[in-house]
Amino acid sequence: MTTLVFTRRFLADYVRNPVNLLLLVVVPTVFVVVAGGSLAKSAELLGGTGGPAVQIATAGWAAAFLAGVAMYFQTAATRDTDRRVIIAGLPAARLVLARLITGGCLALLAAATALLALALRTGIDDPVRAISGTLMFAVIYVAIGAAVGSMVPNPVNGTVIVLFVWIADVFFGPAMGAADRIATRGLPGHYVTLWMVDVPSGHGAPLGDLGWAVTSTVVAVVAAWALAAARTRIAHRSTRRAHPGSILDQAAAAARAAWRDSGRNPALWVLLVVVPVVFILGAYAVTPDAPITFFVDEQGRRISATFAMPLVHGATMAPIAIASLAALVGLFTVLDSHDGDRRAALAGLRPAALLTARLGVLALAALVATAVSLATTAMVFDAVSWPRYAAANILIALVYGLVGALLAPIFGRVGGVFVAFLLPFLDIGIVQSPLLNPEPTTLSMFLPGYGGSRVLIDGALSRGFDEPIPLLIGLAWLAALALAVALTYRRATRPAGVPLSTHPGPTARGSATRRP
Repeated sequence: MTTLVFTRRFLADYVRNPVNLLLLVVVPTVFVVVAGGSLAKSAELLGGTGGPAVQIATAGWAAAFLAGVAMYFQTAATRDTDRRVIIAGLPAARLVLARLITGGCLALLAAATALLALALRTGIDDPVRAISGTLMFAVIYVAIGAAVGSMVPNPVNGTVIVLFVWIADVFFGPAMGAADRIATRGLPGHYVTLWMVDVPSGHGAPLGDLGWAVTSTVVAVVAAWALAAARTRIAHRSTRRAHPGSILDQAAAAARAAWRDSGRNPALWVLLVVVPVVFILGAYAVTPDAPITFFVDEQGRRISATFAMPLVHGATMAPIAIASLAALVGLFTVLDSHDGDRRAALAGLRPAALLTARLGVLALAALVATAVSLATTAMVFDAVSWPRYAAANILIALVYGLVGALLAPIFGRVGGVFVAFLLPFLDIGIVQSPLLNPEPTTLSMFLPGYGGSRVLIDGALSRGFDEPIPLLIGLAWLAALALAVALTYRRATRPAGVPLSTHPGPTARGSATRRP
């Protein structure tokens, strides 16, 4: 009875933010309806199953993505609260069970929405496989989210890890390539994917692919239970201080505090290195050595050119990794500093100095991810013009870093993660991809990644610079987003009752207290 009461409370807390509930419905629908066909086409190009079978698997992938991220925050963001409840007398087993049941309820909603979207889009020929596989995917990723949340309290690191596992599972799994790869058998959704798309692996004995899928689901839940119970014994606290002064002194102090804050999170910098390396080299390794033809601009003329698909795929993976990482870092750079920065503003630190420091950390993180991605890409691809190719990747990194910063006050923590991943995935990975869209679409021109993507393709494959208008569009996006972030941040850190045109700096406070 106590477990059910806590489960209702946890669900009520989750849906208190209506954006969270809305995205549990919107994200699977968009993923299955919008991205399903493109993913099926990608699977065919990469030598995988392709066709309707992959579109069935998209329901499981969508449910897994939502369940993993939602359960991560159910676990990581409540560490101290849960510990206090256990100290007050609630058995840890009941609290952990309530958290996992809550995650299961969220997974059921995500799975139901994904299956409904699949039914409306393509129909479901084999409901047993589709429903069972989608539910197993959701349960496995509830367990993954709980496990990561138990071990990684920092939201940037935790969400990047969950998304990294999900990306590897989807794009390097058996639906997107050969089903008999030994290296992919350790992926959490390997056997579930094989069973959903009805492709016998040949390495499922003695249990068979369904038996291994059920076994991996059970093992994931047991491991998540153990880690979630252990997490209630750990607590972390941190403090921040700010010092007022002149504008230069304040900017320097804010910058030092921001760098110290980022230095306390070395795992972030490791992830900014590891994720692009694995993502780009993995994509290159699994891409079949086949030619692909699409249009490029060369000296003012539109020509059709043929390239080796592994080279183009490797070159276009870099901006996807960069945009996703930059958006997530931008999201949490602003979100996690909001309360501390507002207190610093109340103490007299200028919002401009605070924002400059935060954006400096964001820019450095985005440039680190870009540098690693370019170095990794250079191992498998030789761009025609490296300066243009590198500049385009930097533009994409800065644009999506600002997009992430702008998402923070709009969507919050959970909803912001969903959008921060989904937007660059749909924009850079699907709409702007030359592999899926040889010609730019009308939609592509209205998305943030259009300018950087066109310049990137131009620098990668063309000798001359033929994309001045897309470059201007990309720079316009950068300027508009920077202005929007500055205005939003200033309003968020402004003390209550203080107009935007005033600032309670040290001089103002000193004049108010000076005696005649």
